[in-house]
Amino acid sequence: MRLELQNICFGYGDKPVLKDISFTVEGSQFISILGPNGVGKSTLIHCINRILDPLSGQVTIDGRDVKDFSSKELARIVGYVPYSSQTSFPMSVVDTVLLGRYPHSGNRHTDQDVEIAHGALKLLSIEDLAFRQFNQLSAGQHQKVMLARGLAQESKILLLDEPTSNLDIMHQMSVAHLLRDLSRRNDIMIIMICHDLNIASRYSDRIIMMSEGTIFADGTPEETLTAENIMKVYGIESEITMFEGRPHMMASDRGIDPFAGKEL
Repeated sequence: MRLELQNICFGYGDKPVLKDISFTVEGSQFISILGPNGVGKSTLIHCINRILDPLSGQVTIDGRDVKDFSSKELARIVGYVPYSSQTSFPMSVVDTVLLGRYPHSGNRHTDQDVEIAHGALKLLSIEDLAFRQFNQLSAGQHQKVMLARGLAQESKILLLDEPTSNLDIMHQMSVAHLLRDLSRRNDIMIIMICHDLNIASRYSDRIIMMSEGTIFADGTPEETLTAENIMKVYGIESEITMFEGRPHMMASDRGIDPFAGKEL
């Protein structure tokens, strides 16, 4: 599987959001997209899965423009797990996860679909929630159920918008570890938006660091997560050490004024 973005530009009105984004991903990689709020990370993955149409440029999968896929055909190839929100609905957890099978089976779920849905819940250790109502769950449980729905879709490219939000550190690491292993074991290309630089460093094969609508750095965690890059992109001082073979960032709050621009 080869995903290629060529000179992608997008904006709202006269406000540019993405500026000439180009990169290629081949095969089963686990990629984290990093960057401050508002730099276009979510907009970028929305251009990949055709939620948004770029103003210019092209997104291709194995050389074929995503615009040429039917919606159902594209959904069999590209899965998407949105950022967790307060939106909820009165549906059982297993029925929520079965929505991920729609591109394959439509509204007629087979025994295999049900087996895949329960398997996704088991992977995330939430099979005990199967018959709970989705709107009765905690924010962290919501996040895991939505991730299970994405895994049940069995796509070859999986786009994740902050999949570890609302999770405590143990469950953040557990989910990121699972995603990395699934990428390698099941030959899945996983692209994850992440705000935790250390989680991204520990589990990613590649990091794309964005700043002001462009790609600022692209490479391995060792190549991208440097004190100089973090200062330029996030505006904070940091110290980078190596921990278990991966960069680990320790940030300083020197120079940060929490009351800047606020009236007391």
